[in-house]
Order: sequence, then C-alpha cells, then structure tokens
Amino acid sequence: MAGYESKNRTPQWISVVFLQGPEADAVLGLIDRSGASAAFDYLQPRDLGDATLDAALENGYVYDRIPAGRTDHIIEHDGSPYALTYSRTYRYVSLLRWHPLEPVVERARNAPRRDDIWAAPRSTRLAERTVTL
Repeated sequence: MAGYESKNRTPQWISVVFLQGPEADAVLGLIDRSGASAAFDYLQPRDLGDATLDAALENGYVYDRIPAGRTDHIIEHDGSPYALTYSRTYRYVSLLRWHPLEPVVERARNAPRRDDIWAAPRSTRLAERTVTL
C-alpha cells in the first residue's frame, strides 16, 4: 500500500480483523504449519480499504501503537503496513493496518466509563517480543 512512510504524520494502527475461538484456532494452526507469512496472506483479503478504515474509526478501533498483552506475539511484515498479533493462551488472532492519520481523531461515540466493565478496550500494553519478517 502506498503511504506507509510516517514522515510528518502520526502513525495509527487500525483493526482490520479480530478472530477468537475456533476461527482463531484455524489461523493459529496455519501459523504453526506454514508460518506467519501464510497468516498475513490469509487475512489481508479481509481488509476492505476505506470501508475498513471507516469501521475502525466509527467503532474506536484505532491505536497509537500495536495493542498487545503479555502473552501476545507481534509480527510486523517488513515493507508492509500490516501487523499480526496473536495469543495461543487466549486463542485470538488480530490483523492491524498502519495508516497515517491526523493526531486527533474524532470518535463516533463517547469513550466508555471506567466502571463499565463490558466496554473495556483491549489491552494496549506492548508485548515483550516483536518480530519483523
């Protein structure tokens, strides 16, 4: 994708797809059998360009850095705007896309209250391991 350079822009990561349970198990198996590149190839067609960007902005799935927890693996595909995070412990796989957005992004809805446990965002802690392919 064009525009992957981050000069004079704030890099933002948007969620392309988030899979849990059996759907994630299939992708985790693909990673085990064929490597992370195969998972990138499998998940990238789910990126619908501007429609994906609009959905991420509307739903608040925009991050300053790749969201990941302690058990997550992060793989950035060299020369590509995509990053893959996955956790075998929690059985999920997430594909994110880097997009140069303006520093302030208007959210379509209010941020959840701190005491609203059902609306808590995914962890934004960086994983201890980042791999670049």
